[in-house]
Amino acid sequence: MKKTQNRTSSRFTPSTPGVDTAASALAFASASASTSSAPGTTRRAWLGTALCATAAAAATLAATLPSRARAAGPAPVAPATAIEVWKDPNCGCCKDWVDHMQANGFQATVHDTGNTAVREKLGLPQKLGSCHTALVSDYLIEGHVPAADVQRLLREKPSALGLAVPGMPVGSPGMDGAFYGGRRDAYDVLLVARDGSTRVFASYAAQAGKAPA
Repeated sequence: MKKTQNRTSSRFTPSTPGVDTAASALAFASASASTSSAPGTTRRAWLGTALCATAAAAATLAATLPSRARAAGPAPVAPATAIEVWKDPNCGCCKDWVDHMQANGFQATVHDTGNTAVREKLGLPQKLGSCHTALVSDYLIEGHVPAADVQRLLREKPSALGLAVPGMPVGSPGMDGAFYGGRRDAYDVLLVARDGSTRVFASYAAQAGKAPA
């Protein structure tokens, strides 16, 4: 009988801490209940012992689970992408564009000093100019460029000066207020090379709107 009990103990020796320990204790308690029939031990006595061991093992298991759940936790939130913007202090559509960018994962630092000087300093041709200029990860962003196109630029990382939407096309982000009734003029987002040449990066088709009430 003593030999049988030794085999039972070694069979359920825990190999890892935490949940494995609790699971092994539960198994050991069950095995003890089925094998404990030593002389002088009543069925009621060894059943009571087995139940106590099972309860203790269950408490150990319950204590380990919350800590493991806390260790997993939610995935960390990605930090906002910094963007620096130069605009006229009285430009409402520039402010609306900044709001659009911040609503799409960018954190803006705004300079209300106008953008002509910084645009020239960065080397963007005047013909591609708009009402505000921005810098994000060393790329120039000129005008009402949609946030989705800026995000694509940062993913693809082309060799370029940046993106531009010349002028102020109606329906572009920041130029899409209720006053326009959902109207959008066709416009292109241009990828600007460092020599000033351009190619179309994204195109947006015209969309009819309705006059505001």
